[in-house]
Amino acid sequence: MASYKYKVLGFNRKFKMHEVGPPADVKQAFSNFSDGGDHLSGRSAPSVPGGASGLKNSSIRNTLGHNSYLTGNQLSSDCSDAPIIKALERGVRVIELDLWPNSTKDDVHVLHGRTLTTPVKLIKCLKSIRDHAFVKSPYPVIITLEDHLAHDLQAKVAEMVMQTFGEMLYYPHAECLAEFPSPESLKHRIVISTKPPKEYLETKHIKGKGSILTNGRESSEEEEALGKEPEVDERSDSDQDDEDVNACDHKSGQQGAPEYKRLITIHAGKPKGKVKDALKVVGDKVRRLSLSEQALEKVAASHGTEVVRFTQKNVLRVYPKGTRVTSSNYKPDIGWIHGAQMVAFNMQGYGKSLWLMHGMFRANGECGYVKKPDFLMQRGPHNEVFDPKRTLPVKKTLKVKVYMGDGWHSDFSPTYFDSYSPPDFYTKVRIVGVQADAAKKKTKIIEDDWTPVWDEEFTFPLTVPELALLQIEVQEYDRSEKNDFGGQTCLPVSEIRPGIRAISLYNKKGEKLKSVRLLMRFQFV
Repeated sequence: MASYKYKVLGFNRKFKMHEVGPPADVKQAFSNFSDGGDHLSGRSAPSVPGGASGLKNSSIRNTLGHNSYLTGNQLSSDCSDAPIIKALERGVRVIELDLWPNSTKDDVHVLHGRTLTTPVKLIKCLKSIRDHAFVKSPYPVIITLEDHLAHDLQAKVAEMVMQTFGEMLYYPHAECLAEFPSPESLKHRIVISTKPPKEYLETKHIKGKGSILTNGRESSEEEEALGKEPEVDERSDSDQDDEDVNACDHKSGQQGAPEYKRLITIHAGKPKGKVKDALKVVGDKVRRLSLSEQALEKVAASHGTEVVRFTQKNVLRVYPKGTRVTSSNYKPDIGWIHGAQMVAFNMQGYGKSLWLMHGMFRANGECGYVKKPDFLMQRGPHNEVFDPKRTLPVKKTLKVKVYMGDGWHSDFSPTYFDSYSPPDFYTKVRIVGVQADAAKKKTKIIEDDWTPVWDEEFTFPLTVPELALLQIEVQEYDRSEKNDFGGQTCLPVSEIRPGIRAISLYNKKGEKLKSVRLLMRFQFV
């Protein structure tokens, strides 16, 4: 039997590696499927649905990068096409680019404005998007542009976009759409989303504040990043790339590069006045509205059903508040629960919020688009919509059994977790979803064992299982210091198939660990 040796104060301690046999449940399952023999019979496994056919854009969610070009923090990191390539190769379907004139005002750079970030040329980013857009998924890539350009440079951007993407570029014949096309109809296409161009550097008076911003924008992510975070009220606490909610209704009064305007498929809009007024569904026009994370939290608390109603026809984008200068992320579930299609993440940041995003988009074959539950798109006989605050009866109960874990001894050195003994692992399991379903559980700690056996079961009653995520994390207990990270994964409850499963774990960056797995059983009752 193999063993590990650890040196403590000059003395050797030897720990044997235990030979762990399969749990009784696993033996019984094997016997059932092998008809009592030594090999499994050829029974077909259940198929997992994939693709995004027949879906409207308002009925889906997609993976969205925030400031997709940044390699690190929001204030001083380099801008590059490398993070864009990495995001696309992971299946991200929305790329955000901030456009600024170069020092001589004859070319376009991508950078986080009014910070110390170093720029990258727009043309380099566009070519990288073209070359890597469909490596992971055939479904459309949306490029959101936040431009700070004069008309001549807007025209130059239009020329770059058309020459770079050619037939890949989709843009509508009508100036404004009554309904967004489905992802299926836009396979291998590039879509542009931004505000319609207006007079460059137009001076505006900010009502109620008596101040003037010479760049013609009321609040911006750049201002937030510099510590000038706007007040969190119901007024226009939204992204600076959004100017006019009813942009489609005012086309005739706009000036700007005509070719640039023609390329815009998803028109952005910013609320003039209270956010709740901007959430009103207007006529047969569709648009995109951007809100910061704290603006969404506030409006969702008081007008949650109106947010849901808005997202049944229009696109809602949520972005991190500007004070997240380290490129950290916020909890995305509030956006998903209210029907938001674009919940933007700092993909260069790491942490539990980003793990939730990875988990959400493991659904639907990891194509980058996930269909929203039907009830988020439906209306009742009295025009009522889903209310995220309403407590509903339990719809189903998920039972999760954590048998054992293995693989750490292959992926980590003997002293990685503890210099003097094998690791002390335990597993945390939690549900993320509507408030009534949120729950946390954890196993006991198994001491000094590279192959821990917990054999514990947890029960999670779910009122809205369609919006629930199962987050799993293994930690190594340390009495004197912070616990060590042992791996994690996140699974959409709607995609979990009942039965005994070997669940692969991922590192903090979301990269799959080579050997580490948990043996688990899932049941719905």
